[in-house]
Amino acid sequence: MPPLRTALLQSSGRPGDVARNLEILDAAATRAAAAGAGVLVCPEMFLTGYAIGDDVQRLAEPADGPSARAIGEIAARHHGLHVLYGYPERDGEQVYNSAQLIGPDGTSLANYRKTHLFGGFEREQFTPGDQPVVQVEVGGLSVGIMICYDVEFPENVRAHALAGTDLLLVPTAQMHPFQFVAEAVIPVRAFENQMYVAYVNRTGPEGEFEFVGLSTLAGPDGIAKARAGRDEELVLADVDPAFLARSRETNPYLRDRRPGLYSSLV
Repeated sequence: MPPLRTALLQSSGRPGDVARNLEILDAAATRAAAAGAGVLVCPEMFLTGYAIGDDVQRLAEPADGPSARAIGEIAARHHGLHVLYGYPERDGEQVYNSAQLIGPDGTSLANYRKTHLFGGFEREQFTPGDQPVVQVEVGGLSVGIMICYDVEFPENVRAHALAGTDLLLVPTAQMHPFQFVAEAVIPVRAFENQMYVAYVNRTGPEGEFEFVGLSTLAGPDGIAKARAGRDEELVLADVDPAFLARSRETNPYLRDRRPGLYSSLV
């Protein structure tokens, strides 16, 4: 099985301007596809912007809304490219902080709703999702999806590990002073769960927040295979199934678990 080249789009786009953000995504997809990427991952709420206040409600769309169709057309124009983007999802009266994976034929492969909402802004604007493990096969790999704060809960990522996730895609809006998550927590999550983790952040000032960038693809050895700086950037790195298999053979974490001792966790 060949490596899966993964493109991390570190950008805050243009908050409040969906049309412009679709243009930025299209340009990034062109560059990613030209570099041989099979997956392009955008940050949390990339479609609309994150710190947009009550505009979340106005700009929220259904999972099969016009922006999903537009991104489907973008993916279909770049043969072989999967696109994961963050957006506010409207479902009836509820709005979710969601991420949707569009396949290279332009159809939706998976839609994930953030399960752990961070801070007062998110709790005011969103309903939490209730499905912790969402997976789909991409290039022979089991790919899972989370959003930002979700990955900071060890139980969440361990659930993916036990479900067989090989590559965990995590659109995020990580702000100052929590940059240690990208620098330290993400490589540890990858190591302790024996998977690749692609953590893709916004960057720069937005509303009351200062997003720190540092988008990272961490491997099962706990090492960042690629890491962005603080500015807008498209980062490319390979997810190697052979390396993952060797790492899982030598790392005993999952085999040495004693679940009977952990009942107090629930």
